[in-house]
Amino acid sequence: MKVLVIGGGAREHALCRSLSLDPDVTALHCAPGNAGIAEVAELHSVDQLDGEAVARLAADLQADLVVVGPEAPLVAGVADAVRAAGIPCFGPSEQAAQLEGSKAFAKDVMAGANVPTARSYVCTTAEEIDEALDAFGAPYVVKDDGLAAGKGVVVTSDLAEARAHALACGRVVIEEFLDGPEVSLFAITDGVTVLPLTPAQDFKRALDGDEGPNTGGMGAYSPLPWADPKLVDEVMDTVLQPTVDELRRRGTPFQGLLYAGLAMTSRGVRVIEFNARFGDPETQVVLARLRTPLASVLLNAANGTLDNEPPLNWREDAAVTVVVASHNYPGTSRTGDPIEGLDEVAAQDAPHAYVLHAGTKRDGEAIVSAGGRVLSVTATGTDLAQARERAYAAVGRIRLDGSQHRTDIARKAAGE
Repeated sequence: MKVLVIGGGAREHALCRSLSLDPDVTALHCAPGNAGIAEVAELHSVDQLDGEAVARLAADLQADLVVVGPEAPLVAGVADAVRAAGIPCFGPSEQAAQLEGSKAFAKDVMAGANVPTARSYVCTTAEEIDEALDAFGAPYVVKDDGLAAGKGVVVTSDLAEARAHALACGRVVIEEFLDGPEVSLFAITDGVTVLPLTPAQDFKRALDGDEGPNTGGMGAYSPLPWADPKLVDEVMDTVLQPTVDELRRRGTPFQGLLYAGLAMTSRGVRVIEFNARFGDPETQVVLARLRTPLASVLLNAANGTLDNEPPLNWREDAAVTVVVASHNYPGTSRTGDPIEGLDEVAAQDAPHAYVLHAGTKRDGEAIVSAGGRVLSVTATGTDLAQARERAYAAVGRIRLDGSQHRTDIARKAAGE
């Protein structure tokens, strides 16, 4: 099987790494990729928001499967263009991707599917914003209706901050605050059959102790030793399958990766948001634990034959990912700084720990930073404590001027 992956972050590096280990994959391509992905896949330059260009590249490469990683190409309809060219594509249509592209659309689907979620208002005027903020009270939860690369949500007890963010968004969703820990649960679906993956938890705030601004994610771990063993079955029955069924009923079947961001509240499981693709950095730990070869699962989802796929096989190992971010992230990040120590990690920490590249590029012989989140250092172990120890040992070998990372990823879950 020849596979083309679209994207260039750590999520795509994790996908490419898993696909490169799959004996069914005979050729692996990625566009645009990054310096790390180049070690396992052949890179190509393409405008990943241009569906026709992506479809042409897939045809030129005689790809048997295209996997679209990021949300922006999905919302732009890239998967539709690839499918129109007769090439199987893992990723939802432009219409189905509105589940992530529009918070208001997602709320409407959840209402139709009777999926438990926070009460909310969709606001477009200052008057509506003030009424909604007053109705819910603090802490305020304000979400940009459109895509915002994981940074469109403000949760604050400061009314002025909440109002300012809402006014800056244009169309905004304001909702009640959900208490309790958060869980990310992914499911692969062909629009009918739903195949859940293993739960993970990510860390959105920039600083230790969940302080600082929201980011795209500073780390993740799996499994969740504190979670109810019946959690996946419950979410399948109350969230994932009903949502897939509702989208099919509406004539917009969802084929690809359905990501449910969940709050384990005192009143039960509630959906915080849906995403239409693998989450970053949760993908890094989920795929580290997946024993089942990935390519056939994604191809069956793309072809509508996921009912042929047996239950997924998982390793007992735990996995932890720590994100190494550039200076000033999530503000305006500094780029172009050389990254050192990658060879040391490969020599001393493999196979239990490895580095997945996010914002990197090659500059002559050097690899330099090229984004806000630069690396995802991922490690496995017999339990979370060992995985944590291995991940942070590898982080300690990496040298990137001005870089930052959290030191408490999975600490509490590991019992430390």
